[in-house]
Amino acid sequence: MNAAAGWMFFACAAFITFDVLARNFLGFSSKSTTEVTGYMLAFGMAWGLAHTLLERGHVRVDMLVNRMPLGIRQYLHAVALLLLAVFAGYATYGAIFLAKESFDFGATDMSALRVPLVLPQSLWAFGLSMLFVTVLELLTETLVLLAMSRGEEIDRLVSSRTYEDATAEALQAVGEAPPAELRA
Repeated sequence: MNAAAGWMFFACAAFITFDVLARNFLGFSSKSTTEVTGYMLAFGMAWGLAHTLLERGHVRVDMLVNRMPLGIRQYLHAVALLLLAVFAGYATYGAIFLAKESFDFGATDMSALRVPLVLPQSLWAFGLSMLFVTVLELLTETLVLLAMSRGEEIDRLVSSRTYEDATAEALQAVGEAPPAELRA
């Protein structure tokens, strides 16, 4: 799904670029760029959320959490995942309800394309659903590890990325092996 999300952003940029160039040099416009790229951005973003969570790539403000002892930090990670599960569940419910309502009423957008809104809303809801499932899986794994008193594994699973993680990823991206002290 993350690759599809990435290609969606690329396609969105290409569509906008084409529309701008066509308008300036060829004298015509698709007149639907705003609507279509809005849909593409919405479900591209939603489809990338679960992967970003698994890669620990979300922006996190956890300066205080990282300074806590591991015994407290492991419980704070579980609470954070629980709150994220509540939020993701609520967002998923709202997205599914919205798509169902659009389907029931046969709602379409106001552009010349008259796109049935259930199509982009369903893709968006699917991405949010995958985030919710991923959060539930991480929460379950965290609670099992918590019950087994394996706080270090919880920390590796859900804590924010370190500079060592980012360095190793950057080196791997350019085909270099990370130094021994960065390999875990």
